[in-house]
Amino acid sequence: MNRTELEALLKKLQAELASGQPVDEELRASLRKLDEDIVQVLGAGSPLSDTENDESLAQRAQEIDARFSAEHPYLANTLRDVMDLLGKMGI
Repeated sequence: MNRTELEALLKKLQAELASGQPVDEELRASLRKLDEDIVQVLGAGSPLSDTENDESLAQRAQEIDARFSAEHPYLANTLRDVMDLLGKMGI
């Protein structure tokens, strides 16, 4: 489990988003922010500051996963894979 695997999963999720049913703007914005934060953590090697977000990446990913499971089940598996990998990486 490494950064390359996570980047591949994020690209897969983006491709699934582009090819599937439309995602409402609120959910899309949440995903965009989560993606940006993951990239920041991977690039800087440091956690996010408290002012950027009080919740951990894993917590936010779980909240997004709950919405995807209900509204976009075809994306849920890939998002869960991202969450699992984040946990294994200690993020």
